[in-house]
Amino acid sequence: MAGVARFVASSLAPAAQRFAPQAAAGILRQVLEIAIDGYQRFPGAEKIAETKLARSDDDVAVAIEAVIDQHIRLAGVQGFVTSIGGLVTLPVALPANLTGLAIVQARMVAAIAHLRGYDLGDPRVRTAVITCLLGEDGVTDRLKKSNLPTSPLGIATAPVFDPELDRLVAGEVVGELIARVSGKRMAITVTRRVPLLGGVVGGGVDGWSTYRIGQYADKSLVRRIRRPIEP
Repeated sequence: MAGVARFVASSLAPAAQRFAPQAAAGILRQVLEIAIDGYQRFPGAEKIAETKLARSDDDVAVAIEAVIDQHIRLAGVQGFVTSIGGLVTLPVALPANLTGLAIVQARMVAAIAHLRGYDLGDPRVRTAVITCLLGEDGVTDRLKKSNLPTSPLGIATAPVFDPELDRLVAGEVVGELIARVSGKRMAITVTRRVPLLGGVVGGGVDGWSTYRIGQYADKSLVRRIRRPIEP
């Protein structure tokens, strides 16, 4: 079953090509704005981070663990990503499930970045947050193939913001997200004949991918001295 899911995911990944680079960047920009600023009953990344930090007696490591745990639960709740706070009605050119999950995972990574001292208003940091959604395997694979020039940390701490890199990352991330959802749908379809199993698989896949991304962001976005953007 896992092999079939991977095959379908890789086969459908080229569907992302229908998004021009600027269109993909626009989609991810919407996702990031909601993740960082919040939307209706969905608090933004900074608020979540500060709440967890206060409850952790200002222990950043504990706060980050709490942020990851919270978002694993949110991602794993069946139906959450298509119903919270009106997210399903957002004018984002992605399926509702994919949009919701991307927002949940982006908020988690952005909260981790904030706790590590990064400025979420810095466009370099925002590109790095989106890059983390590829996960460790996705970033490593693209670095080997030269589809990415550097890691999320390298992007966040670059001397200047690179708009072309931002568009490149957006295209890669949108393609990866579409591939993941395609693979998950195949896994759910295969298990649909078993009562409740499809829901367990769907929630489990979302929760596991969120855990992996959270761990990768925690490892990648180490505390750094901020550099101002050069004019």
